[in-house]
Amino acid sequence: MKKIVYFEIIVSIVFCACKQPEQFSVIPEIKFISFGKYQDDKIEDGAMLTFSFQDGDGDIGLNGTDLYPPFDTLSIYYYNFFCDYYEKQNGIFVKIDSIETPKEGMQPFNLNARFPRLSDLPEESIHGEICLTMPFYYDTTSPYNDTIQFKFFIIDRKLNHSNIEEIIVVR
Repeated sequence: MKKIVYFEIIVSIVFCACKQPEQFSVIPEIKFISFGKYQDDKIEDGAMLTFSFQDGDGDIGLNGTDLYPPFDTLSIYYYNFFCDYYEKQNGIFVKIDSIETPKEGMQPFNLNARFPRLSDLPEESIHGEICLTMPFYYDTTSPYNDTIQFKFFIIDRKLNHSNIEEIIVVR
């Protein structure tokens, strides 16, 4: 009788210890966590965007050597993080493609970025958080940007687009 009880306990422990790896869709999924303004020596005015991600085949991120099509510098897929900036003007969010900065005047406004590969293991489900720093300039004299919006998404190496997340910031 004792042998049967021990066997049942051992079998129970083995089954509990054999946790299946998490399975996610191969389409990346993101979720906004936080956004905050900061200043440091390298970026006069900057912000930190943090979001969570999950991907069923782990093909998120690009290395510095990922420069061949479709990830070459002339392609939209050079970036794997895409972010659009909007200002609320007369009650409607308007996409801003260029911005006037105090030092350079009117400049194209591009918040797109590349973040590195997060896994080199093939077909591995991964999840975690990504923190990106970005330039961020509040023109305090502008009557338009008291409420701003960011819409962002990521693309994996198979060119699957994640869902779009958005943030509204009220100054």
